[in-house]
Amino acid sequence: MTIRLSNRDARRIFLAKQGLSAAPQRALGKEGLLKLIRELGFVQVDSIATVERAHHQILFSRNQTYRREHLTELLEKDRELFEHWTHDASIIPSAFFIYWKHRFKWESETLRDRWIKWRGEGFDDGCEETYERIVSDGAVMARDLKMDGHASGGWWNWHPSKTALEVLWRQGKLAIARRENFQKVYDLTERVIPPQHYEGEVGHAEFIDWACRSALDRLGFATHGEIAAFWDLVSPDEAKAWVAAHRDELSDVLIESANGGKPRASYALSGFPDNLGDIAEPPGRIRVLSPFDPLLRDRNRTERLFGFFYRIEVFVPEAKREYGYYVFPLIEGDRLIGRIDMKADRKLGRLDVRRLWLEPGVRPSSGRMEKLGAELDRVARFTGVEEVKLLDGWNAPVT
Repeated sequence: MTIRLSNRDARRIFLAKQGLSAAPQRALGKEGLLKLIRELGFVQVDSIATVERAHHQILFSRNQTYRREHLTELLEKDRELFEHWTHDASIIPSAFFIYWKHRFKWESETLRDRWIKWRGEGFDDGCEETYERIVSDGAVMARDLKMDGHASGGWWNWHPSKTALEVLWRQGKLAIARRENFQKVYDLTERVIPPQHYEGEVGHAEFIDWACRSALDRLGFATHGEIAAFWDLVSPDEAKAWVAAHRDELSDVLIESANGGKPRASYALSGFPDNLGDIAEPPGRIRVLSPFDPLLRDRNRTERLFGFFYRIEVFVPEAKREYGYYVFPLIEGDRLIGRIDMKADRKLGRLDVRRLWLEPGVRPSSGRMEKLGAELDRVARFTGVEEVKLLDGWNAPVT
């Protein structure tokens, strides 16, 4: 029997799966943070710090008691988290490391061919030289290799400080031990990942089953393409084959779209939606989301579920931008209600709010604007600035 899910129920289920339905002021702590990241699956890392770096903002938007030092401890001391690739660079629970070994194998096979084609046969020798340097001398940053006298021809002309380290990291031979001023410090993987997570293997079938099943669990409902895209560990064809092989464990679900279009045929784990328990009503407060928030990672899914079209315009020429360089989505309850352009000016100690755009039909009522002001105050405190500065024309009507 096919289950038909209303758009409102679909939004609420997805928000709960993405950690956005729990009370944002509840006490979190370090153990709670690890649990949250495991439930999300990963948290994307990005270097842009217009207000705050993406990983910090993603976690703060879900819980305002989040502490950066807890994340650092989990990454660099407890080693319960590691950095690697999903669809992009991300922070991932170390308990999942054994599954990433399959990605390392794939990266080793595909990267080597690409780099040899680009850089020639010296590629392998250069990587080996870099690897042996770390074996003997310990952890390095890219700048360390630039300064140790290897800049005179051949391999070293194309900056191993970045390329070799990146390739070895993608292959799983190196891991990120820590960051200094956001610069990666690389060491041998076996020195970084604890033995209980580093050791062990899973077969290919078990890997595929985990990748698909865990993705579907975190999405709530999905097509085979969405299942494949979640971790970016398996291909759409592999996800499609997994669905076909597990039809007796899956339910067919039709998801109503926000724009009233044709319902989206999807799959959910058996027992859906009863196996979800009581879905909490999302908090009514307004929250600022990172442009890299996992709720928005699949832009097409976001548009279908929320009727919210969003694109990051960092790489769009300024004259062609519709909104701005780095514009933050706003969520209120179970709706994405608009976007805001702002920047933390740390020299002046203030959060500059340049422009607000509310979605069609969303009124700037006094109550809503008070909630927005309260959220901007929370963001300012988290960012470490002293005040919110509303610049002239920040809430001018859209013409």
